[in-house]
Amino acid sequence: MTGTLLSAGVVMLGAALGCVLLFRKFGLGATLGYIVAGALIGPQALGLVDGAESKLGIADLGITLLLFIVGLELNLTRLWRLRRDIFGFGLVQVVICGLALGGVVWLVGFSPAAALALGLPLALSSTAQVLPMLRSAGRLNTPFGERAFSILLFQDLSIVPLITIVAALSRAPADPGAPPGWLLGLYTIGAVVGLVVAGRYLLNPLFRLIGGMGERELFVAAGLFTVVAAAAVMESLHLSTALGAFVAGVMLADSPYRHELEVDVEPFRTVLLGLFFIAIGMKLDLHAIEARPIFVLGLAVAVVAVKAFLIFLIALLFGVERRPALALGLLLSQGGEFGFVLFGQAAAAQLVQPQAASLLGAVVTLSMATTPFLMMVARRFNRAAITPMREDLEGPDHADHAAAIVVGYGRFGQTIVQMLLAADIPVTVIDSDAEMIDTAARFGVKVFYGDGTRLELLQQAGGDEARAIIFAMDKDQLDRDELETALKAFRQAAIFVRAYDRRTLISYRGLDTAMVIRELFESAVVMGRRVLATLGVAEDQVAKIERRYRARDKERLLVQAEKGIFSPEAIAASRAPLALGEPEL
Repeated sequence: MTGTLLSAGVVMLGAALGCVLLFRKFGLGATLGYIVAGALIGPQALGLVDGAESKLGIADLGITLLLFIVGLELNLTRLWRLRRDIFGFGLVQVVICGLALGGVVWLVGFSPAAALALGLPLALSSTAQVLPMLRSAGRLNTPFGERAFSILLFQDLSIVPLITIVAALSRAPADPGAPPGWLLGLYTIGAVVGLVVAGRYLLNPLFRLIGGMGERELFVAAGLFTVVAAAAVMESLHLSTALGAFVAGVMLADSPYRHELEVDVEPFRTVLLGLFFIAIGMKLDLHAIEARPIFVLGLAVAVVAVKAFLIFLIALLFGVERRPALALGLLLSQGGEFGFVLFGQAAAAQLVQPQAASLLGAVVTLSMATTPFLMMVARRFNRAAITPMREDLEGPDHADHAAAIVVGYGRFGQTIVQMLLAADIPVTVIDSDAEMIDTAARFGVKVFYGDGTRLELLQQAGGDEARAIIFAMDKDQLDRDELETALKAFRQAAIFVRAYDRRTLISYRGLDTAMVIRELFESAVVMGRRVLATLGVAEDQVAKIERRYRARDKERLLVQAEKGIFSPEAIAASRAPLALGEPEL
């Protein structure tokens, strides 16, 4: 076995590189490649690297960074909107799947207490495996992705009560240093409140100060400090470090610097998450599998089958259609990384032997290895929900830097692109819809794949040199923070934004340097003009009516922005007739 950290790193990265390339080539996903790489170089196979436990401790930071990045994409308003899925669907899933899998474990020969202590952790799914899959597919912010995330978030929140249950069932002498379950609950509430206060009164002012200095290195250091500090606070209270990082991310979700934070933290997250799965592979007890292969394989299949079936049924009860419900069941059917923690707790509580905990760890690892294969099946049932980015689609980093960048190639963006090309103005087009990209290619238009609201993608597409950037996506896919970030990052470019409706237009109020166009306003005015002309209204009168309507609409927008769309003042302004005899506004 390698003796130094440097040589171990060379072996781990080399094995990961080879296995991931191979597994990617055959469409099996990077996660399975990392796990197999870890198993190959681990102490029970080639024996090239030891110390899986110590490396897993470092790699856990990858999950922490992942939850921080997810938190950056979710503000408190959006979390409140997801409360039904988090505390409804999530709670039902953990309880029903935990009890059912506890029954399965009891049937194979464990005591009722041990079955409960092992069954509940088996109900948890792999946040580290599922969320990157959804993010890389661009589906995390879809209804399907939000529902999957909500379930995973509740599972992470359930770690504290599950530890409490294991402690209550314990046969071991009480540890005087371990806090009781009710105190852990109070710690959780206090820690979350403390992180919220710190985010509001410390973190946001800190990032404003660093942002004003323009020091990139300080920004990276501050981002990592935020994650590690939040995780350290939670660890000191015997709580989930990932939960602390997630709360810190949510607190910064409304910050104008959230996109820069995401860009800075992402490379660390990618490397450490890969290291996490390598460590999982290294921990895989190959001797236990060899000694009882039927038991391990059978239980792994049972875990996947029971969870997939039950989550499918629960999803139907919560109003999900059949195809997405089946895809959701398959996506969340594996065991999770927190299962290893809880199995260790069960062994320490003398509910199971350490060998049994090791067997269950092997079951979880094998169940995680099934996910890439199950996703191939799931895509046949619900392609729109979990289809990943195709390898043949080029990202904007392949684009030649053009004078204009158009984000979104729907019916709105197509018109803009065609007019720019008619004037011989080079344009880079970005869209996240693979089918739209294929359709555009048939008509000879090159569209690059990616989420054009992300700062790093716009920079790759040449945003620093573009003279105009046009956001032409459907509905309200560009929030105020993202627009404000683009305005600050690309000051040399004129920014144009397609606004879905009055609400979207009002949300952009105060960003005077952005040219916001309501998608239906101008076409509706044109039709109104033609209807008036057809009905015999004189041309000068039509022009006068148009001017008055535009002025009155602007006046109503100001009232709605200040008082609210449905305020009495706004309703009164909307009801006021547009009389022909009134003076010009």
